[in-house]
Amino acid sequence: MSLAAESPLQSSSSSDDFAAFLDAELDADSSNSSPNDETNDDEEIDLKEERIKRHKVEMSETIEVIESSKIADVNKEKSVLSSESTKPNLCPHPGFIKGLCLICGQMEEDDGSGVALSYIHKDLKLGSHEMNRLRGADLRNLLREKKLILVLDLDHTLLNSTRLADVTTDEDHLLKQADLLQDDPNRSLFKLGSMHMLTKLRPFVRTFLKEASPMFEMYVYTMAERCYALEMARLLDPSNIYFNSKVISQSDCTQRHQKGLDVVLGAESVVVILDDTELVWQKHKDNLIVMERYHYFASSCHQFGFNVKSLSQCKKDESDTEGALANVLNVLRRVHQMFFDPALDTDLSSRDVREMLKKVRQDVLHGCKIAFSRVFPSTVRAADQHIWRIAEQLGALCTTDVDSSVTHVVSTDTGTAKARWAVQNEKFLVNPRWVEAANYFWCRQKEDDYVV
Repeated sequence: MSLAAESPLQSSSSSDDFAAFLDAELDADSSNSSPNDETNDDEEIDLKEERIKRHKVEMSETIEVIESSKIADVNKEKSVLSSESTKPNLCPHPGFIKGLCLICGQMEEDDGSGVALSYIHKDLKLGSHEMNRLRGADLRNLLREKKLILVLDLDHTLLNSTRLADVTTDEDHLLKQADLLQDDPNRSLFKLGSMHMLTKLRPFVRTFLKEASPMFEMYVYTMAERCYALEMARLLDPSNIYFNSKVISQSDCTQRHQKGLDVVLGAESVVVILDDTELVWQKHKDNLIVMERYHYFASSCHQFGFNVKSLSQCKKDESDTEGALANVLNVLRRVHQMFFDPALDTDLSSRDVREMLKKVRQDVLHGCKIAFSRVFPSTVRAADQHIWRIAEQLGALCTTDVDSSVTHVVSTDTGTAKARWAVQNEKFLVNPRWVEAANYFWCRQKEDDYVV
């Protein structure tokens, strides 16, 4: 399918545009040539000129980033390039395939400024200027369609996988269940024989993707290997509706043990990230919603040091309607509504989803004043403690002393003076898990579920 037939209104994803275009180009090259054909230099120049013209036409119709006047300038530059080969600097070299410029065919001079985007197309590398230009174009298209970008982790966020060799004896029933349900299109348990793995989709995940799709362009971003990432994306999106080419894996990361938005063709100001691991997003914590980990298999619990039975061993699962994905979908709806609120007097392009996320978080425990008792050592600075910082980010006021304005005492021991004071003064006495749960679910939890 030619990109020229596709309107920008039909697709706002620059990565998908690139993938489709480059595939079409390579298909065209392979169909018009064979190893036995010999083409002279003049014919190669003509073919290159034709590819350049087709490239410019299709890219302009797809992402609306080249104005008509600029197209004229580029065509003029191409003419100069063909007649004055002594001026290679006339081509802006926006990107490279296998080290050759997408426009002029010149060999790449690697200055370290480009970004490899092999998940879009093998051997593709774009310069920083072109990345910024595409992000700007993508932003305009997204805002016109009233969409943001959602980056999704896989393991422990959308699903849980285990090696077949790690399935415990009290999980053996899952293997039989996977075999019996292998023809059921609505199943959530998959035995992947070629990968020697068993994968369980998180409850509500299909509804989550369907409901999030009208609000977000969605990427998969995992630290796993590419073959695994593609297989998981296929399980989640068998009709290739949500992700298309937007599956980023370990080999695409530009920094070891870190995920970054530098390989995402979207402006950071419109990106929301869902991941169970905050540590890998050091540069983008303000874009992140930390998910409660989905530990379905026993091996997953053991991996994180939990000496408890897993959901599968207990033969139960998360709730569809009250689980992590259902809760975070409500958060995403609210963030999306706030971002595109017509009552705001700021231009859409100047709005920042990170500010919306911050506001939503601060509403979670707004109106609560929390005193901590024996949750951390008295010798440390309270304001530096993780749970204290989380409570403040959720909008609570924190203190180490108690007075009539305190609404909650967080403690692990009912025998402390503050805990006794809370009971005597009919204040909420909860364990630290109450704060942690509010952090994961982005809503205040029932205090009765977290008694000390």
